[in-house]
Amino acid sequence: MSGSYLTNPLEFLISTIFSLYILAVMLRFLLAALHADFYNPVSQFLVRVTSPLLNPLRRIIPTIGKLDTAALVLMLALQMASLTIILLLRGSDHLSLSALFFGSVVELLSLLLNVFIFAIIAQVILSWINPGTYNPATTLLYSLTTPILEPIQRHVPPVGGIDLSPLVALIVLQLLKMIVIPPLLHFLT
Repeated sequence: MSGSYLTNPLEFLISTIFSLYILAVMLRFLLAALHADFYNPVSQFLVRVTSPLLNPLRRIIPTIGKLDTAALVLMLALQMASLTIILLLRGSDHLSLSALFFGSVVELLSLLLNVFIFAIIAQVILSWINPGTYNPATTLLYSLTTPILEPIQRHVPPVGGIDLSPLVALIVLQLLKMIVIPPLLHFLT
């Protein structure tokens, strides 16, 4: 009884800690790939938080072109470790490495789509509340969302002075989550 009583809070705590760190590594990876301002205070925070694990990996894992493969490997390894610990807490005795790998890839893909969804929502809310003001987080949001919103803005003109590209982007991203993630999860079972 006491083991199952503490399992859910422990699972929540482990999942949250791993997820937050994976999110930090993913944001660092994305912002570097999109050439966001490295000297931005938020970027510097992400660098400081992720460097203890990422820098030693970079000595072992080379970059491929401009792709930070060490960050990708770190995200995958952390997600696999998180899933392993959670499955062990649930009492699972069957841990297939291929299932852990594939499940981790699906989780990371879902997180990636969520990052873009929440970045677009945050950008829209900030544009309503405090338009035109400088904020370090706002500039990074624009760096993150511009590659998604610009192509849509070229095809969807503003209607009555209102930019509908965030709405279109959110619909497309949500459709991607609904179309891509469930078949991958079904493949796991």
